[in-house]
Amino acid sequence: MSSIVLNGEALRFEEIAAVARGGAHVSLSPDARRRVERAHALVERILAGGEQVYGVNTGFGHLKDVRIPHDQLEALQLNLIRSHCAGVGPALPPEATRALMLLRAHVLARGHSGVRPRVIETLLDLLNADLLPIVPEQGSVGASGDLAPLSHLALGLIGEGEVRLRGARMPAADALSRVGVEPLRLQPKEGLALVNGTQMILAVGTLALLEAEALATAADVAGACTLEALKGSHHPFDPRLQALRPHPGQAAAAANLRLLLQASEINKSHEGCGRVQDAYSLRCMPQVHGAAREGIGFAHALLETEVNAVTDNPILFPDDGDLVSGGNFHGETPSLALDVLAIAAAEIASISERRLERLMNPAFSGLPAFLTKSPGINSGLMMAQVTAASLVSENKVLCHPATVDSIPTEAGQEDHVSMGPIAARKARAVVGHARTVVAIETLAACQALDLLRPLRAGLGVEAAHRAVRQTVPFMEADRVLANDIVAVEGLLRDGSLRAAVESACGPLR
Repeated sequence: MSSIVLNGEALRFEEIAAVARGGAHVSLSPDARRRVERAHALVERILAGGEQVYGVNTGFGHLKDVRIPHDQLEALQLNLIRSHCAGVGPALPPEATRALMLLRAHVLARGHSGVRPRVIETLLDLLNADLLPIVPEQGSVGASGDLAPLSHLALGLIGEGEVRLRGARMPAADALSRVGVEPLRLQPKEGLALVNGTQMILAVGTLALLEAEALATAADVAGACTLEALKGSHHPFDPRLQALRPHPGQAAAAANLRLLLQASEINKSHEGCGRVQDAYSLRCMPQVHGAAREGIGFAHALLETEVNAVTDNPILFPDDGDLVSGGNFHGETPSLALDVLAIAAAEIASISERRLERLMNPAFSGLPAFLTKSPGINSGLMMAQVTAASLVSENKVLCHPATVDSIPTEAGQEDHVSMGPIAARKARAVVGHARTVVAIETLAACQALDLLRPLRAGLGVEAAHRAVRQTVPFMEADRVLANDIVAVEGLLRDGSLRAAVESACGPLR
């Protein structure tokens, strides 16, 4: 198990992924601990001076002007957590919950929130013990932070609600006792610091982003397999053509295709065949895959900044002795990024399904209908294409931008909201659908390549074919396709298909 130290400065996507998979132990650095202590000392000085500060000694939202007596400040924080646990729907999966806990600890470790170090250390104790609070996915509009999801997270820290301890669901108090962690007793500002922020958006969205980045390369592999199976031309990937339209994403996709297709016997077999141009789904792979890569890159840049941003309210500046109330909790930026991510992934699926259709249709492929040797008695891969079409169609509905919607909440105090959690969940769903579609295309292309034997495809395509055939045999007669689809999707998900290809033809982009 790897070790990650929160230094209060930067957190990398690779670290988020490692923690989400349950493969890393997380601790707080001494330097970060000192910064956290300085911010907490500032909260204590402000309280001692009698200054009225939002959320520290006042009510919340529309109740911001209600002054809270000193002897009720702890009750204020406890009531905040309990009252804001209004989430509904399915619980976040364990991977996203771990990411959520890490991201919230990281923001608090920046030293601008005013909590005691013990708050962060308790959060990390639970994370390291795989004690995960049950966090409902729905109920946040992504404006004053992800209030409901983060409140459910905080509820576990104080020993209330339900959690999963190494997969077993139980009351939080019982789980904390089993791992030897004392429930938190929240001090002024600490409840508010735990619930203000965009970390639920980021927890779901960052994991979707990482999957989309892997998907972009998998789509190049699938597309190359289909191109070879359909005896498509390699000429559209000429580097001279790509240089005249120098979008980085397009260049990367074209470079991958050239690498995958090198030393192809199939390409040589149809030289001079008289076909002038291929269909767009083949010829324009660098342009469409490249555009998707640009969208994914846009999301990457915005989410990377957001991961390392301070999104509390109010925010403390210990060096200046100031506490400033603002709007860093607003989720507009990550929400917009994730809307774009969903669109990019949907386009990968859309063009993949069109290539798949060409494989199925004998009028386009020159191969047996639905890639079965005995069409009629066998239906072959007919329904796999129907499944892909259904997912592509569902993505069209999901790609309506969440960010353009807003419903005022909190008696008009929160009069513009981001709907970022919806954008994150949509992006996750669309990326998952797109991966399934690309897996189906890969499955079908490998079936088609077998029908072209003894001709051999390019080096990378042959490596992809071998990797698939180690898991899924050639389909001589009809069988349950769902199992094959899941198996090939697993090769995409765990990176083994890419690894097999790179071992044969070199690193892909």
